[in-house]
Amino acid sequence: MAETPTAQTASLEGIEGELLAAIAKAGDLGALEEVRVAALGKKGTIVNIARGSIVDEPALVKALADGTLKGAGLDVFADEPNVPPALLAMDNVVLLPHVGSATHETRKAMGDLCKANLDAWFAGKPLLTLIPELK
Repeated sequence: MAETPTAQTASLEGIEGELLAAIAKAGDLGALEEVRVAALGKKGTIVNIARGSIVDEPALVKALADGTLKGAGLDVFADEPNVPPALLAMDNVVLLPHVGSATHETRKAMGDLCKANLDAWFAGKPLLTLIPELK
């Protein structure tokens, strides 16, 4: 990884935090890597409510531990549901379970989809939302 700020990281310098809310695509994995985390500086705080895969988690842990970054608020992790033990032990990190879907409308839609999948299963029809790993 590069050690010096680039045009991409220059815009992060002096910002006291970065809020991530994005869809993770294959090319986005680790998009907030070590040099970008460092560009936020000692007053920087990362709040990731998007996908755990967007942040280079080992770089984040390192930056939080050595004071390169002030803090983090996370409700997503790279290897969910497993949270790195180092993050659990840090006083400068706030951890929550992923609650991005915690609206009445979303929960109702999730329940409706679950019921539709169960109905399809018991009727011998293809599932509407088969988990990719089970295909």
